[in-house]
Amino acid sequence: MSTSVFEETIAAREGKTIYRDGGKTIKIFESGYKTSDILNEALNLARVEEIVGSDIGLNVPKLLEVTKVATSSGEAWAIITEYIPGKTMSELMKTSPDKKDEYLHALIDLQITIQSKEGVGLHKLHDKMKRKINETCFDATTRYELQTRLGGMPKHTKMCHGDFCPSNIIITPDGVPYIIDWAHATQGNASADAARTYLLFNLQGNHDLAEEYLTRYSKRADIARQTIQKWLPIVAASQSVKAKAEEREFLASWVNVVEYE
Repeated sequence: MSTSVFEETIAAREGKTIYRDGGKTIKIFESGYKTSDILNEALNLARVEEIVGSDIGLNVPKLLEVTKVATSSGEAWAIITEYIPGKTMSELMKTSPDKKDEYLHALIDLQITIQSKEGVGLHKLHDKMKRKINETCFDATTRYELQTRLGGMPKHTKMCHGDFCPSNIIITPDGVPYIIDWAHATQGNASADAARTYLLFNLQGNHDLAEEYLTRYSKRADIARQTIQKWLPIVAASQSVKAKAEEREFLASWVNVVEYE
């Protein structure tokens, strides 16, 4: 079997590489990835497509195929979607810092639009968080306190992206935003999704932008900052499970279940 050759490498991340081949984007997963996680990511995108439907305010790449492709190390699973030309919002924020305010406003509007949808068919955020807390390296007392806090959180059914940040938004040359990477999509509480975005900004060292995001999102969504902050220990614990070693200490500092009382 000959090794597949693609036109362009878009990005290389831990455990996966993303290519462009004509009008297609091919995300290839290394052998360490669970097949169930790969198929779930594809299923998430298919369900999100159905939820979004013809809503012109939300655009997602079309799922084209889930298959196996030949690589230098053997066969590998791949998710193939339509290729979306353009630059990520993260890239645009760096190259046009004078427009950072405008992009942040657009990011929050997109997130709130996503959360206005019911996450029909997606896994429940509460169930995912409960499982993740049990998978952490924290001691039994901390895990118990986190589970207790999670149990007291309202259970909603809003569509949550789960990894919403500027690098997962592609802006086409015509200015149309496309939201990518729905691997962590769930149905649940919008405040948890906002807490995740806030933490992602902080993990990237964008602390001022994180605070600006939280202030604006809170006002735009009409959700108290304190409500979002109550999710931070839970979301940080969940994020720590697959975090890089250098990120774990930072995330652990957020896992304080009394800090935001």
